[in-house]
Amino acid sequence: MSLLVDVAHRRGGFALEARFEAPAGVTAIFGHSGAGKTTLLDLIAGLERPDRGRIELDGQVLTDTQAGTWVPSARRRIGYVFQDSRLFPHLSVRQNLEYGQRAAGLTMTDEERRRILGLLGLEGLLDRRPATLSGGEKQRVAIGRALFSEPRQLLLDEPLASLDVERRAEILPYLARLKDAAGVPIVYVSHALSEVARLADTVVLLAAGRVSAVGPVADLLSRLDLGEATQGAEAGAVLTVRVRVQEGGLFEEGTVDGDCPRRGLSPPPRRAGLSGVPPAPASAGVTVLEHPAGEFRVPWQGLTPGAALRLHVLARDVAIATGEVGALSIRNRLAATIVELGPKHGGMREIRLDAGGEALLARVTAEAAEEMSLRPGLLVTALIKSVALER
Repeated sequence: MSLLVDVAHRRGGFALEARFEAPAGVTAIFGHSGAGKTTLLDLIAGLERPDRGRIELDGQVLTDTQAGTWVPSARRRIGYVFQDSRLFPHLSVRQNLEYGQRAAGLTMTDEERRRILGLLGLEGLLDRRPATLSGGEKQRVAIGRALFSEPRQLLLDEPLASLDVERRAEILPYLARLKDAAGVPIVYVSHALSEVARLADTVVLLAAGRVSAVGPVADLLSRLDLGEATQGAEAGAVLTVRVRVQEGGLFEEGTVDGDCPRRGLSPPPRRAGLSGVPPAPASAGVTVLEHPAGEFRVPWQGLTPGAALRLHVLARDVAIATGEVGALSIRNRLAATIVELGPKHGGMREIRLDAGGEALLARVTAEAAEEMSLRPGLLVTALIKSVALER
């Protein structure tokens, strides 16, 4: 399943030109306000006709201005979830969900209905009205309504933008679960790098109506040549880790093996700078997350042993050490090699590191970079505070 988009369109004084392919999984359309993200979704959904171009979903041409092909929105089988949930206030949650199914003229099996309800945690909300729901609950119902229509593609237009921090934290785990279990390709619009890092497989970077870059999330977010587009306050990298199994009150010794998403990578040899952090007893409330470059010790509980997790590590939370590292309160120490130094900007420099085959970013002062003689090829230790990491 893939979505091919090649369109040009003008809405008022704004001009959009976008060409990209969204493969299976989650494709994030990332850009600042006014970049053209919602306009692009409207064109994909068939809510608006482009001035020129072609849109193709899984081999079916939905729009082709040259050939005169146009599939109406209602026949595209594309689920669209807006920033505001747009639920029918006079209907119960159950009736809102069933509306999407009836509108599509489909009959869903009881098993599939139960799967979607469980996926989004909606079982206890079915008899309530939208006015009694929190913002996060409303968005979960809106997503459920879209899934009840059995879409071939799901479009999410900044579903967390109208929510406060607490409600965002509530719904993000459901979106992460949706990504892995729904089986429907998703185009996810956002201007928040933290959401993109947590959910996306592919990123389309949109700026002033133009696609400036497309690529896997880990590769694109760690690029230093994209400037302010990805290197603002939320600049960082995506690392994949695995929860270590706990035995006998101590976390057992182990490494990231062939089952790790970074298949084929073996952990680096222990070298100066990485030693001196003893195993943590279970009573310490510490969970160990394994990575090819080292390990993370985090104060998180309830994680499934062996589960793979994503960490969005902000560049501002990564320190760099050369040589032997003594006793520090910073417990997370990864073996890394400097790959690239970004230009000086406001007295700071971005440093791109290779940590066990994955990119990691650090932000240091230009003065520190010069005094430490930081350069490509230099072996260093990346230090990351546990309190800076979010689940």
